[in-house]
Parts: sequence; structure tokens; C-alpha cells
Amino acid sequence: MRTAALTLLLASALAGQSFDQRGYLDLRTTLYPQTAPNDAGQVIGDGLFRYEASSKLTPWLRVNGAFDARTDSHHQTERSLRFDWQDRGFQRPTFSFRRFSATAYKGPVTFDIGKQLIRWGKTDILNPLDRFAPRDFLNVTDNDFLGVLAARLTVEEGPHTVELVLQPRFTPSRTPLINQRWVVLPQELQQGPTPVSQGAPYIPGGVQAGARWSYRGDGYDMTLAFYEGNNHLPQVAGRQLSDRIELYNRFAQMRMYGMAGAIPLRWFTIKGEGGLFTTESDYADSYALYVVQLERPVGEWLFVGGYSGEQVTRRRTTQDFAPDRGLGRAFLMRAQYTIDPNRSIYAEAAIRQNGDGAWIKSEYTQTLSTHWQARASFSLVRGAANDFIGQYRLNSNAILALRYSF
Repeated sequence: MRTAALTLLLASALAGQSFDQRGYLDLRTTLYPQTAPNDAGQVIGDGLFRYEASSKLTPWLRVNGAFDARTDSHHQTERSLRFDWQDRGFQRPTFSFRRFSATAYKGPVTFDIGKQLIRWGKTDILNPLDRFAPRDFLNVTDNDFLGVLAARLTVEEGPHTVELVLQPRFTPSRTPLINQRWVVLPQELQQGPTPVSQGAPYIPGGVQAGARWSYRGDGYDMTLAFYEGNNHLPQVAGRQLSDRIELYNRFAQMRMYGMAGAIPLRWFTIKGEGGLFTTESDYADSYALYVVQLERPVGEWLFVGGYSGEQVTRRRTTQDFAPDRGLGRAFLMRAQYTIDPNRSIYAEAAIRQNGDGAWIKSEYTQTLSTHWQARASFSLVRGAANDFIGQYRLNSNAILALRYSF
């Protein structure tokens, strides 16, 4: 029934007054120079077909849809022909609706309802304000955003913008598979006689809600944000069963008070973003997480450098999966160079202030023709076993990709 309703929505779009479409086929190979204790695979092939369509049905109403079909050689994608719209599975769905939404607008008011991508973050690499932006972390260093089912009301009046978001159905981030290299188990579980399995997560009910106010002033921008709901990144718990140890994810209650801002100066632009995160859960931390960065364009270059800080105000976490906090207390860098209209390179890095973890990524992109584009990237990961970044030191990788766009 749900699939039929979504299909009807897309069919309605085809009958609209105006119709826009685009898409691509992306083929990539990921190469790992080293094996991992729980994963001997060193070559992974992925294929993704994405189709996006948008239709303006009336002068004030537009419908949007995006469809994904994918597969891979490492069982990160389900071997099932079902259509998915929830993004709650351990594996990526073979067929899924990445987006299905309607947008109504009149004057300064815009209303979006349906599955959509909602981004609040403004800085590079790390975005503490992205509470409605879960991600697919099957590859921790090469992740992508997931859509959420939500209603969003935006009102713009002069330099002021107010945004209200209501998310009635929780969407968690997709965490690494327990039998693959991006899950690093404690030594006692790796070497123990009892097998370890991945149990069903505890998905919270209730509504996630948030509000954001932005102001674009003369020579500065600022944002205040509030979020009430659950963290889309999990705490990891375990239980002893008769024949195995079962690990499962649970998602702590979270309240965020956040702010962001930007000040363009003569030589560079200062950007900042941060939040105070509190919780009533007895198994999660309360903490502050922030980013301060400088950004400067020089000709065809763009340079970004900054620092991410964290301060724990109440510590209760025993085990979690938190890539955002994993990039805290680190120096962040990004550089991008446009060689010509068809070629570009960029590099980004996160290096812990104590030197216990370092992640460095570089990528080269070349447009081959109107429809074809090639990409090559390399990620270097090094560090100590007890550091969030350093624990993935066996997972340095290279990615070769070819994309056909239409």
C-alpha cells in the first residue's frame, strides 16, 4: 500500500505543468591495502543508480521524488527486491525512495512535507547542528546523508528566517556491519570463544522537533537552533544469550541548544558552529561540541582550517558510535583547487590535538565529456587503538569511480 501511494505521487508529478529530471549511474571500486581481523575483503565493488524528478503541479505546489537502485560485492546491500522508504535496516536497501515530498510556497512561507534531506550545519567536515541529518556510515570515512520523514515550515522576512521542523518517525544513522572492518570489537570479544552478533536496535518512538532562527546582517550571519528528540547516533549495549553475545543499538534522548555564525573579514571569513547537548538518559553523556574555522579563497584555491573542541559536562557513556564526537579535539583542514572547468582536486584532514588519530583524504575529479566523470581518492587513517580515528588504522583505502550523468 505504501509503495503504491509513493508510485501514485510520482505518477502525479509526471502530469504536472512543468517537469524536471536528472540522474546518474555511479560505479566504484574500493581498495583496502590491509586486511582486518574480522574482514579479509580488500576489494569492494559498488553500483548505484539514482533518478530524481520534480514537477510543478500548480503555481504554489511542487512535488519531488528520488529513487535509488544499488548493489555491491560485499553484502553491504540487501539481497532483496523489496522497496524501502524508512532507511532503518542494517544493510542498504536494493531499491529505495531517497526522497518523496511536496513543497508548497506562498510569499515568505514555504512548507515541505514528506521524506527530505534537512541540513542545519554550516561549517566544513564537522557539523554539530545537523540533528535532522542521519548518515550512512557503512564506510565511516566515505558516508552519505539519509532522508527523514518530516514536516518543515520556513518563513523568511527581510534578514530573518525562522524554520520549524517536526519529524514524527525516527530515522537512525546506519552503523557499520558487525562482521566487517569498520566495526572494531574490544580485544576480549575478538579473541573470546563466544560469537558476537548484531541484534535488533531499540528504535525510539515519539516526535523529534526543532526550531532554527537565522539572521543575515550587515557584515555577519548568525543562527540560533533548538532540538528536542533522540540522538541519531547510537549507544551500543550488549546482552549474553545462551549461545552468543548480542550487541544492539539504542538511541538516547537528546536536547540541543545550538548556535552558528560567520563574519567575513578582509583576509578571511571566520565561521563557527556549536551546541550544548543534554540528556536525561542514564547511559549517555551530556557535552558541548563546537567548531571554529577560517576560510580564505585565493584565486582558484579555497583554504579552510579550524579546530573542533569538546567538553563533557556529565559522563555516563560506556560504549557508543559517535563520529561527530570522534572528530572533536582535533585540527580540521580542507583545501580545494580548480585546475580548469573539467578538473579539480581537494584534500581534507582531521588530526587529533594529542596526535593519537589522523585521517587525511585527497580526491581528483575529471569531467571526461558531457555525461561522463571520473574520480580517484585516497584516505589515510592512522593512530592509536583507543582513539576513535586511530581504531580504523587498518582501513586506509583508495576509491576509483566512474559516473554517467543524464
